[in-house]
Amino acid sequence: MTTPVQPPCGRIELVATHVLQALPPADAAALEAHLAGCADCRREYQQLSGVLDGFTAWPTDLLRPSPALQGRLAERLARETGTAVAPPPRSYREPAWEEVAPGISVKMLAMDGERHMVSMLVRLVPGGEYPPHSHAGVEELHLLDGELWIDDRKLYPGEYNLGPPGTGDTRVYSETGCTCVLVTSTRDVLA
Repeated sequence: MTTPVQPPCGRIELVATHVLQALPPADAAALEAHLAGCADCRREYQQLSGVLDGFTAWPTDLLRPSPALQGRLAERLARETGTAVAPPPRSYREPAWEEVAPGISVKMLAMDGERHMVSMLVRLVPGGEYPPHSHAGVEELHLLDGELWIDDRKLYPGEYNLGPPGTGDTRVYSETGCTCVLVTSTRDVLA
């Protein structure tokens, strides 16, 4: 005699959406209550949470659909189920530009305190200069727009510069103004 296989819980498909924090608050609360009594959904939640924990360096907003897509999905679900679903409010706020020195503005993107690394957008005004500095770790720079001189090398949009640990830049400036992505050590020494 074979043991009949239990079909999975009908709510198990909502668990992934809940792990990504993409359920509307009322639905999230209902699913939380359901998890207390459903071993299948609880196991799925624990497994998917472990996967999401592996993405700790990723902003979770990248894993969610855009507000426009969420709206279209909500409309489609309403048409197909007859139940209106409001997309969750957007919790992500774009980091602000901050002037850190005359002619230099930064927008912090991410910081890794354990590895002493920071990634940011850096903007120099026309004629702006970045102070001379020594690289405590690897420095990676990708120029997005404008032109940038790093010592005797002129970079153009799309170009990349690698500064190995222990090296330094004596003069970093832009005649035109520029914007770049900079990944560098928080332990760099400015002159």
